[in-house]
Amino acid sequence: MSNPILYRESLPLFDQIKATHITPAIESILKDAHALIKSLKDKNDLITWDNFVEPIEIISEKISRAWGQVEHLNAVVNSDELRKAYNDNLIKLTEFYTNLSQDELLYKKYRSLKEGAQFKSLSHSQQRIIDNVLREFKLGGAELNSKDKARFKVIQEKLAKLSTQFEENILDATNQFAFFTSDLNELKGIPEENINKAHSEAIEDKKEGYKFTLHFPSYLPVMQYAEDRNLREKLYRAYATRASELASPNLDNTELINEILQLRYESAKLLGFKNFTEMSLVTKMAQSSEEVNHFLMDLANKAKLFAAKDMEELKSFSQSLGIDQLEAWDVGYVSEKLRQAKYSFSENEVKQYFPEPRVLKGLFKVVETIFKLKIVKTDAPTWHKDVSFYSIKNENDQLIGQFYFDLYARNHKRGGAWMDEAISRYKNSFESSYPVAFLTCNFSSPSDNKPALFSHDDVITLFHEFGHGLHHMLTKVDDYSISGIKGVEWDAVELPSQFMENFCWEWDVVKHMTEHVDTKAPLPEVLFKKMIAAKNFQSGMQTLRQIEFSLFDIRLHTEYNDQNQINPLELLETIRDEIAVIRPPSWNRFPNSFSHIFAGGYAAGYYSYKWAEVLASDAFSLFEEEGVLSSIAGQKFQNEVLAKGGSRPAMESFIAFRGREPSVDALLRHSGMA
Repeated sequence: MSNPILYRESLPLFDQIKATHITPAIESILKDAHALIKSLKDKNDLITWDNFVEPIEIISEKISRAWGQVEHLNAVVNSDELRKAYNDNLIKLTEFYTNLSQDELLYKKYRSLKEGAQFKSLSHSQQRIIDNVLREFKLGGAELNSKDKARFKVIQEKLAKLSTQFEENILDATNQFAFFTSDLNELKGIPEENINKAHSEAIEDKKEGYKFTLHFPSYLPVMQYAEDRNLREKLYRAYATRASELASPNLDNTELINEILQLRYESAKLLGFKNFTEMSLVTKMAQSSEEVNHFLMDLANKAKLFAAKDMEELKSFSQSLGIDQLEAWDVGYVSEKLRQAKYSFSENEVKQYFPEPRVLKGLFKVVETIFKLKIVKTDAPTWHKDVSFYSIKNENDQLIGQFYFDLYARNHKRGGAWMDEAISRYKNSFESSYPVAFLTCNFSSPSDNKPALFSHDDVITLFHEFGHGLHHMLTKVDDYSISGIKGVEWDAVELPSQFMENFCWEWDVVKHMTEHVDTKAPLPEVLFKKMIAAKNFQSGMQTLRQIEFSLFDIRLHTEYNDQNQINPLELLETIRDEIAVIRPPSWNRFPNSFSHIFAGGYAAGYYSYKWAEVLASDAFSLFEEEGVLSSIAGQKFQNEVLAKGGSRPAMESFIAFRGREPSVDALLRHSGMA
């Protein structure tokens, strides 16, 4: 196959793919898909798994693998040409899937399979796939009349465009901002390595002095360490008003938010739901918005006392630094000074002990020990010189999965950290494949002939994303649609990722992943004990912050309707009235960059992070009981949670692993709020 996007003999040919390949590849694969669907609809044979469901599974996998490469490249090496090709073909794919989900004849054939005698003879996994597909038909509008189907289709296509535009506006607004200075006094307090990095970035732009941006490796050190309050305010204001009318009117996401909310509500009403939340929860563990709201408010009430103490301590300490009125741009700086005063260490001091090679070695040691695996660096075509590639093998040296690491921040790369599927595990009548994952972060890159240095928070992020990767790569399900993370309830997807974070607080793990970048000495245990003492520093405030975002999301999508077209900023202020102990300025435009719910998959589901944290803490408590690096507990977690993918409800998998339903006790204990 001359088009590299359609190459399937081995790994994707990322070193050959160009924007010009995208449209021909997608058009070719959609042509095959349309022909297949037509042939299946025209058949009058008895419907079976082999002659009906499996062919659709096969073409779905082919589309997903091809489009997954395009989506990924658009996120990590964005360009005008790539963006245009991506957006043009996103419309075609959205139209294809919308038409598919509304096809009455296909829907009837799936129902006949479900209602027929042979359904009972299918495997449990095959039955679950058919049940999931029937649910998706209903959510896709298959039961609507022709007029409503047409409107539903228009809505889905428009939502796809709006979500993409929302994300692009954030990326462009982030890239648009740069602050240059030649005054070293202005940079007082910022770690030397960050100043050197800023100087290198200025040189790259052929400018004098130092360059600071809104990319996190540049932005965060300013907010934590810069003594110049005006500098902190300047960057905070730029960051907090990204993609809004206050900073970049041409990239303002305000109207996009309103359109997205209106269209989501309309689509939910068309399907017979009261609101978008009710529709969203069909595919989640939670049963209702009331259940979610109760869970969040209960946790907020438990956390608020601790958060109030955190805030009082912060305000009191800020006075000693000469800050009479604590502002949002002071919080990171004062918090870091307070942490140093209370626990006698700084985050930058800790960072020197976490060079990238040593961290990766420590991460791999955990995975290899508890799951009895081997991780080996491997050659593969990549999209950027900084990307590395690894293979995972079992005890018998059999390949079971592979993954790409793209760890550093750069221009034209989406912010944040995520895992995505490059190739899924599957086995059908014609071929099979092992899973391959994309693992993407935005850490500081190496500089001054030194390896990249990770903060402890970076290490936690790395473990988090690797947990998602393990969920994808260690599946033992051969049926494509429920392999890995596919088919898993959205509010359980974060269980493996948050579970892995816990290892970052265990000495038996951390001591093997540290080495001072200059002296080569391991992290002193006395410093680690200080880190443990500081682990729950401001955990009350951090918990409330996550709950604030979660309540905003669930209430926004529950309360929005034709008569109540909610102002997101006013809703956020109402929620802060109820639970917040810290208030950002009135000009903060947080919703305009809340891509998780307006451009990602977390709409009416952001609470999943806190719910999954309950599951993860409780799951990890078994390792605390049996030994942190227990391969017995590890094998059980692998077999009952990771390996099962979406082949059964997440609650069944949790109970099979833990022997009971989840309890919030471990989360409160881990957060210092027991």
